[in-house]
Amino acid sequence: MDRRAEFGRWKAQSLGKADLSRKGSVDEDAVRVVQLLNAQEEFFTTSSCAGRILLLDASTSDSGIQKQHCCWLLVTHKPCVKDDVMAALKGATSNAVLKFEPFILHVQCQTLQDAQTLHSAAVASGFRNSGITVGKRGKTMLAVRSTHGLEVPLSHQGKLMVTEEYIEFLLTIANQKMEENKKRIERFYNCLQQAMERKAISSSHSETKEKNSLLCTHKNKRNQGKAHDPSITEDHEKELEGADGLGISAALFSEED
Repeated sequence: MDRRAEFGRWKAQSLGKADLSRKGSVDEDAVRVVQLLNAQEEFFTTSSCAGRILLLDASTSDSGIQKQHCCWLLVTHKPCVKDDVMAALKGATSNAVLKFEPFILHVQCQTLQDAQTLHSAAVASGFRNSGITVGKRGKTMLAVRSTHGLEVPLSHQGKLMVTEEYIEFLLTIANQKMEENKKRIERFYNCLQQAMERKAISSSHSETKEKNSLLCTHKNKRNQGKAHDPSITEDHEKELEGADGLGISAALFSEED
Protein backbone atom coordinates (compact mmCIF):
# COMPACT_ATOMS: atom_id res chain seq x y z
CA MET A 1 0.00 0.00 0.00
CA ASP A 2 1.20 3.53 -0.80
CA ARG A 3 2.74 5.17 2.29
CA ARG A 4 0.48 8.23 2.11
CA ALA A 5 -2.63 6.09 1.64
CA GLU A 6 -1.69 3.90 4.59
CA PHE A 7 -1.16 6.97 6.79
CA GLY A 8 -4.57 8.26 5.71
CA ARG A 9 -6.14 4.95 6.75
CA TRP A 10 -4.44 5.10 10.18
CA LYS A 11 -5.65 8.67 10.65
CA ALA A 12 -9.25 7.87 9.74
CA GLN A 13 -9.30 4.91 12.12
CA SER A 14 -7.77 6.86 15.01
CA LEU A 15 -9.99 9.93 14.70
CA GLY A 16 -13.05 7.74 14.24
CA LYS A 17 -12.62 6.05 17.62
CA ALA A 18 -14.55 7.08 20.72
CA ASP A 19 -12.70 9.17 23.32
CA LEU A 20 -11.95 6.74 26.16
CA SER A 21 -10.42 9.30 28.54
CA ARG A 22 -12.01 9.95 31.94
CA LYS A 23 -13.31 13.29 30.72
CA GLY A 24 -14.54 11.92 27.39
CA SER A 25 -13.43 14.96 25.37
CA VAL A 26 -10.41 17.12 24.55
CA ASP A 27 -9.48 19.57 27.33
CA GLU A 28 -10.51 23.16 26.64
CA ASP A 29 -6.96 24.57 26.70
CA ALA A 30 -5.75 21.92 24.23
CA VAL A 31 -8.61 22.11 21.70
CA ARG A 32 -7.04 24.68 19.36
CA VAL A 33 -3.75 22.79 19.12
CA VAL A 34 -5.51 19.45 18.52
CA GLN A 35 -7.82 20.90 15.86
CA LEU A 36 -4.95 22.66 14.06
CA LEU A 37 -2.90 19.47 13.83
CA ASN A 38 -5.79 17.21 12.83
CA ALA A 39 -6.69 19.64 10.02
CA GLN A 40 -3.30 18.96 8.40
CA GLU A 41 -2.83 16.01 6.06
CA GLU A 42 0.51 15.05 7.65
CA PHE A 43 -0.58 14.74 11.31
CA PHE A 44 -3.16 13.39 13.70
CA THR A 45 -3.30 13.41 17.51
CA THR A 46 -3.70 10.18 19.46
CA SER A 47 -3.95 11.54 23.04
CA SER A 48 -3.69 14.80 24.92
CA CYS A 49 -4.00 16.45 28.33
CA ALA A 50 -3.91 20.22 28.78
CA GLY A 51 -2.44 19.95 32.27
CA ARG A 52 -4.09 19.25 35.63
CA ILE A 53 -3.85 19.34 39.40
CA LEU A 54 -4.88 16.10 41.05
CA LEU A 55 -4.96 14.36 44.40
CA LEU A 56 -4.48 10.60 44.36
CA ASP A 57 -4.84 8.07 47.16
CA ALA A 58 -2.80 4.93 46.54
CA SER A 59 -1.30 2.18 48.65
CA THR A 60 2.33 1.20 48.14
CA SER A 61 4.14 -2.07 48.51
CA ASP A 62 7.04 -2.55 50.90
CA SER A 63 9.42 -1.57 48.13
CA GLY A 64 7.66 1.77 47.70
CA ILE A 65 6.32 0.97 44.24
CA GLN A 66 2.82 2.27 43.63
CA LYS A 67 0.28 -0.41 42.80
CA GLN A 68 -1.90 -0.29 39.73
CA HIS A 69 -5.12 0.77 41.42
CA CYS A 70 -5.52 4.16 43.06
CA CYS A 71 -8.37 6.44 44.02
CA TRP A 72 -8.76 9.83 42.34
CA LEU A 73 -9.79 12.14 45.19
CA LEU A 74 -9.59 15.36 43.14
CA VAL A 75 -8.80 16.40 39.58
CA THR A 76 -9.07 19.83 37.98
CA HIS A 77 -7.75 21.59 34.88
CA LYS A 78 -8.24 24.97 36.60
CA PRO A 79 -6.45 26.69 39.51
CA CYS A 80 -7.15 24.93 42.82
CA VAL A 81 -7.84 26.27 46.31
CA LYS A 82 -6.93 24.80 49.72
CA ASP A 83 -10.53 24.11 50.80
CA ASP A 84 -11.03 21.79 47.82
CA VAL A 85 -7.93 19.77 48.73
CA MET A 86 -8.78 19.59 52.44
CA ALA A 87 -12.28 18.35 51.63
CA ALA A 88 -10.89 15.72 49.24
CA LEU A 89 -8.32 14.56 51.81
CA LYS A 90 -11.13 13.40 54.09
CA GLY A 91 -11.58 10.49 51.71
CA ALA A 92 -7.93 9.42 51.92
CA THR A 93 -7.35 6.06 53.58
CA SER A 94 -3.85 5.34 52.32
CA ASN A 95 -1.09 7.52 50.86
CA ALA A 96 -2.42 10.75 49.35
CA VAL A 97 -0.23 12.54 46.80
CA LEU A 98 -0.75 16.02 45.37
CA LYS A 99 0.41 16.31 41.76
CA PHE A 100 0.57 18.84 38.97
CA GLU A 101 0.91 17.23 35.53
CA PRO A 102 1.80 19.58 32.62
CA PHE A 103 0.52 19.54 29.04
CA ILE A 104 1.21 16.36 27.12
CA LEU A 105 0.34 15.54 23.52
CA HIS A 106 1.01 12.55 21.26
CA VAL A 107 0.97 13.11 17.50
CA GLN A 108 1.46 10.56 14.73
CA CYS A 109 3.34 12.09 11.79
CA GLN A 110 3.44 11.06 8.15
CA THR A 111 7.23 11.39 7.83
CA LEU A 112 10.23 11.86 10.09
CA GLN A 113 10.70 15.34 8.60
CA ASP A 114 7.13 16.24 9.62
CA ALA A 115 7.86 15.06 13.17
CA GLN A 116 11.04 17.12 13.28
CA THR A 117 9.05 20.22 12.29
CA LEU A 118 6.68 19.72 15.25
CA HIS A 119 9.56 18.86 17.59
CA SER A 120 11.28 22.16 16.81
CA ALA A 121 8.05 24.05 17.54
CA ALA A 122 7.55 22.16 20.82
CA VAL A 123 11.08 22.78 22.10
CA ALA A 124 10.91 26.45 21.12
CA SER A 125 7.68 26.75 23.12
CA GLY A 126 9.19 25.37 26.33
CA PHE A 127 8.35 21.66 26.01
CA ARG A 128 11.99 20.62 26.08
CA ASN A 129 11.38 17.03 27.10
CA SER A 130 9.64 16.28 23.79
CA GLY A 131 10.84 13.34 21.70
CA ILE A 132 10.32 11.33 18.51
CA THR A 133 9.95 7.56 18.24
CA VAL A 134 9.76 5.41 15.11
CA GLY A 135 8.02 2.02 15.33
CA LYS A 136 8.73 -1.21 13.45
CA ARG A 137 5.91 -0.54 10.98
CA GLY A 138 7.27 2.91 10.27
CA LYS A 139 4.84 4.76 12.54
CA THR A 140 6.47 8.04 13.55
CA MET A 141 5.23 9.49 16.84
CA LEU A 142 6.01 12.79 18.52
CA ALA A 143 5.45 13.21 22.26
CA VAL A 144 5.16 16.85 23.38
CA ARG A 145 6.02 17.09 27.07
CA SER A 146 8.05 18.90 29.72
CA THR A 147 9.45 18.36 33.21
CA HIS A 148 7.34 21.25 34.51
CA GLY A 149 5.57 19.01 37.06
CA LEU A 150 5.07 18.63 40.80
CA GLU A 151 4.50 15.58 43.04
CA VAL A 152 4.34 15.78 46.84
CA PRO A 153 3.05 13.17 49.36
CA LEU A 154 0.57 14.56 51.88
CA SER A 155 -0.56 11.61 53.98
CA HIS A 156 0.62 8.15 55.03
CA GLN A 157 -1.80 5.34 55.86
CA GLY A 158 -4.62 7.86 56.08
CA LYS A 159 -2.78 10.26 58.42
CA LEU A 160 -2.06 13.80 57.23
CA MET A 161 1.70 14.41 57.42
CA VAL A 162 1.80 18.13 56.61
CA THR A 163 0.12 21.30 57.81
CA GLU A 164 -2.68 23.17 56.06
CA GLU A 165 -0.29 26.09 55.65
CA TYR A 166 2.10 23.86 53.71
CA ILE A 167 -0.73 22.58 51.50
CA GLU A 168 -1.67 26.19 50.71
CA PHE A 169 1.99 26.87 49.83
CA LEU A 170 2.03 23.83 47.50
CA LEU A 171 -1.14 24.99 45.77
CA THR A 172 0.38 28.40 45.14
CA ILE A 173 3.25 26.68 43.34
CA ALA A 174 0.90 24.31 41.47
CA ASN A 175 -1.31 27.17 40.31
CA GLN A 176 1.73 29.12 39.11
CA LYS A 177 2.83 26.08 37.14
CA MET A 178 -0.66 25.80 35.68
CA GLU A 179 -0.49 29.42 34.48
CA GLU A 180 2.96 28.93 32.94
CA ASN A 181 1.71 25.73 31.32
CA LYS A 182 -1.11 27.65 29.58
CA LYS A 183 1.38 30.22 28.27
CA ARG A 184 3.50 27.45 26.79
CA ILE A 185 0.47 25.90 25.08
CA GLU A 186 -0.33 29.29 23.54
CA ARG A 187 3.26 29.68 22.34
CA PHE A 188 3.16 26.18 20.90
CA TYR A 189 -0.04 26.99 19.00
CA ASN A 190 1.51 30.15 17.54
CA CYS A 191 4.70 28.29 16.58
CA LEU A 192 2.61 25.59 14.87
CA GLN A 193 0.69 28.18 12.87
CA GLN A 194 3.92 29.79 11.69
CA ALA A 195 5.40 26.39 10.78
CA MET A 196 2.31 25.46 8.77
CA GLU A 197 2.40 28.81 6.94
CA ARG A 198 6.09 28.39 6.07
CA LYS A 199 5.42 24.87 4.83
CA ALA A 200 2.52 26.05 2.65
CA ILE A 201 4.66 28.81 1.10
CA SER A 202 7.53 26.39 0.49
CA SER A 203 5.17 23.88 -1.11
CA SER A 204 3.68 26.59 -3.36
CA HIS A 205 7.15 27.69 -4.51
CA SER A 206 8.10 24.07 -5.24
CA GLU A 207 4.99 23.57 -7.36
CA THR A 208 5.65 26.78 -9.30
CA LYS A 209 9.28 25.78 -9.87
CA GLU A 210 8.17 22.35 -11.12
CA LYS A 211 5.63 23.90 -13.54
CA ASN A 212 8.25 26.34 -14.84
CA SER A 213 10.64 23.43 -15.39
CA LEU A 214 7.98 21.52 -17.33
CA LEU A 215 7.24 24.62 -19.42
CA CYS A 216 10.91 25.09 -20.29
CA THR A 217 11.18 21.44 -21.29
CA HIS A 218 8.07 21.77 -23.47
CA LYS A 219 9.38 24.90 -25.25
CA ASN A 220 12.83 23.40 -25.77
CA LYS A 221 11.36 20.31 -27.39
CA ARG A 222 9.13 22.45 -29.60
CA ASN A 223 12.03 24.69 -30.65
CA GLN A 224 14.14 21.65 -31.45
CA GLY A 225 11.33 20.33 -33.60
CA LYS A 226 11.06 23.62 -35.51
CA ALA A 227 14.81 23.73 -36.08
CA HIS A 228 14.75 20.30 -37.73
CA ASP A 229 11.51 20.83 -39.66
CA PRO A 230 11.89 23.39 -42.51
CA SER A 231 8.20 23.05 -43.36
CA ILE A 232 7.31 25.28 -40.38
CA THR A 233 7.02 28.78 -41.80
CA GLU A 234 7.28 32.06 -39.94
CA ASP A 235 3.51 32.54 -40.14
CA HIS A 236 2.91 29.03 -38.80
CA GLU A 237 5.32 29.75 -35.94
CA LYS A 238 3.35 32.87 -34.97
CA GLU A 239 0.17 30.84 -35.09
CA LEU A 240 1.65 28.27 -32.71
CA GLU A 241 2.77 30.97 -30.30
CA GLY A 242 -0.71 32.49 -30.30
CA ALA A 243 -2.48 29.19 -29.75
CA ASP A 244 -0.12 27.55 -27.30
CA GLY A 245 2.49 29.82 -25.71
CA LEU A 246 0.16 32.59 -24.56
CA GLY A 247 -2.21 30.17 -22.92
CA ILE A 248 0.54 28.59 -20.84
CA SER A 249 1.99 31.98 -19.84
CA ALA A 250 -1.39 33.22 -18.65
CA ALA A 251 -1.76 30.16 -16.43
CA LEU A 252 1.62 30.78 -14.86
CA PHE A 253 0.89 34.42 -14.11
CA SER A 254 -2.37 33.35 -12.51
CA GLU A 255 -0.48 30.87 -10.34
CA GLU A 256 1.95 33.53 -9.12
CA ASP A 257 -0.89 35.91 -8.20
